[in-house]
Amino acid sequence: MRELEKWKSNPDRKPLIIRGSRQVGKTWLMKEFAARQYQHTAYINFESSKPLRNLFAEDYDVQRIIAAVRIETGVPVEPGKTLIIFDEIQEAEGAVTSLKYFHENAPHYHIISAGSLLGMATQRNVSFPVGMVEFLDLFPLNFEEFLRGLGHQSLADLILSEEWDLIRNFRIKLIQHLRSYYYVGGMPEAVLTHGKKNDLREVRDVQKNILIAYENDFSKHAPPEVAPRIRMLWNSIPAQLAKENKKFIYNALKPGARSKDYEIALSWLVDSGLVHQVFRVSKPGIPLKAYQDISAFKLFITDAGLLCAMGDVDPRTLLEGNVIFGEFKGALTEQYVLQQLKTIPGLPVYYWSAERSTSEIDFLIQHNGRVIPVEVKAEENLKAKSLKVYSQKFSPATAIRTSMSDFRRGEWMINLPLYAIGKITDMIDD
Repeated sequence: MRELEKWKSNPDRKPLIIRGSRQVGKTWLMKEFAARQYQHTAYINFESSKPLRNLFAEDYDVQRIIAAVRIETGVPVEPGKTLIIFDEIQEAEGAVTSLKYFHENAPHYHIISAGSLLGMATQRNVSFPVGMVEFLDLFPLNFEEFLRGLGHQSLADLILSEEWDLIRNFRIKLIQHLRSYYYVGGMPEAVLTHGKKNDLREVRDVQKNILIAYENDFSKHAPPEVAPRIRMLWNSIPAQLAKENKKFIYNALKPGARSKDYEIALSWLVDSGLVHQVFRVSKPGIPLKAYQDISAFKLFITDAGLLCAMGDVDPRTLLEGNVIFGEFKGALTEQYVLQQLKTIPGLPVYYWSAERSTSEIDFLIQHNGRVIPVEVKAEENLKAKSLKVYSQKFSPATAIRTSMSDFRRGEWMINLPLYAIGKITDMIDD
């Protein structure tokens, strides 16, 4: 909401596109922002407003488009007083391109758009208005937002305070909430259901319905010849992450599967915001992208709670522990950490593994001209063999191990509790 307020007050604002996977709250955010900041809301959903899907077929005359919006919504469209919202903008051919003409010919109109499958628009040879729009990425709630959403503002503020001695006194409570977050995740409806009902079975029903909606999108929006491969790739992610070596293996989909057979399917999932593709780098140089190995990557989904639902993880197993749950717990913890890192703006995330050894660093992040290795531990295991190998080889200024253990700062490594991983860039800057 603060980012949207900054956008509104900027005299040089451009049309804004909010990106994010389906059901992360884009529509709610746009409508709530409009209700708080504008006298009128002209809301168009191109998925349900079929008559307006051809609005941009004839030309991109802004005044004609504004007249149509006024007729469809029944509200006055006044510069500075009305927020125009184009929801599911990818459903109307030419709607994305029209944003260019709003910027060039009518910048006084305030316009925000969103689309759950907006990334696919670029695959349909749509003329994208590069440099003519601004973007805002929306993700599921991170752990701090999860605490606030459930009314635990004081705990969230405590983490932000970095008063580690005081935080230590509440570690058991924080870890309990963290385990709940692993199961519930950050999808707004799942968090809302958890807060209202405190019934994990109902939370799982919400998650399953979200997963069904995603799979329906595969059939509805993807090319028919690609949809089965999207589904196969998507459903393989829990098993791929459960492996000790989490590098994505195409041959695990089916014998003989090759990367070129699944390129479009993978691109579809990435562009729709349903998966995060974390690439390996050959060395921790600046910029990390220059050392990216496009043939080696790990795949994570958008939300830890949805990963639990895909794997049918029982809440008792997660909350109370189970000896046979070890490997998947590691996968779930990596999913959680990646999910938190993704909510930190402008933070490139990769991983590193040695060419001919078992040493692997779960994540490398690039921040303020430095590359920081991050090793993830599911419990209180303080062994950091791979991190030590990496540090001896590359001598990083700072190394991070994140685990259930308390905060401690050593000579060459910081142990950052998992529940405080959102503070990672502050630790690096200290």
